[in-house]
Amino acid sequence: MLTDPAASAPLAPFAAGLGSIIAAIAMRSTRSRSARLLASAALLAAIAAIAAGCQTTQSSQTTGSLPLAPADRPDADWRRDVEVYGQQYRADPSNLDVALRYAQALRATGQRAQAVAILERASIGNPHNKTVLGEYGRALAEAGDYQQAFDVLDRAHTPDQPDWRILSAQGAVLDQMGRHAEAQRYYLTALKIVPEEPSVLSNLGLSYALSHDLPNAEATLRRAAAQRPVDPRVRQNLALVVGLQGRFAEAEDIARADLPPDQAAANVAYLRQMLARRSDLQKPKQTVRRGDGST
Repeated sequence: MLTDPAASAPLAPFAAGLGSIIAAIAMRSTRSRSARLLASAALLAAIAAIAAGCQTTQSSQTTGSLPLAPADRPDADWRRDVEVYGQQYRADPSNLDVALRYAQALRATGQRAQAVAILERASIGNPHNKTVLGEYGRALAEAGDYQQAFDVLDRAHTPDQPDWRILSAQGAVLDQMGRHAEAQRYYLTALKIVPEEPSVLSNLGLSYALSHDLPNAEATLRRAAAQRPVDPRVRQNLALVVGLQGRFAEAEDIARADLPPDQAAANVAYLRQMLARRSDLQKPKQTVRRGDGST
């Protein structure tokens, strides 16, 4: 999953990212069983996209998502925030803090178009506020408006004061547009600022996977997984890339660190199925000639 390092949980779902990886592959926290199942669903979407050799442009959750979603919290908390900050926003739309919090809650509950509208209004009133521009760019990416998202994010930092989080978000957007070589340059620039940052390494690894460079993808994701504490979503991305190379038992072992055994096995079984289907589609079709000479 491509990820949004600005969220307190460092990574987001790959499915959005492949799908958006895709981002983002879109990954959420696996603290509860329901969260684990959600992360697994995102992983399966990512597997489908990579195994098919295609690059989708859906928004993720995610990824990963893009991983441009806010930090994980219970859905009930986000819905409550929508009500509370929605009332405050309607009372005073010029209150920037309220607008940002309301937009974040809307994004977390899937109301992306409304979040974009609120942040667009906030950006018009605060054209040089880098926090507003960063949030607006992320919301645009989640809504699938990738070129505008990239342009807005470019205004959210400056060459003399680059923000590694924005650089990584721009890389995720470029990956969703299929511009993987450019995306990788953004990730590598971010890593010069924050060496071995796992969220950036994870995005870079998934970008390599989209470029069909699986050995580099695995090596980069192993670097991300070596950081402590380990984000479970990094390991799931690693399991995906290992499985794509045909090492299914190893992939299942990695996935089991964060998923129930049956779910880890289901992920790997689905991956096997997708790779087998792709192999069948690539086989030359045989011509069958009937007795009357027709084919």
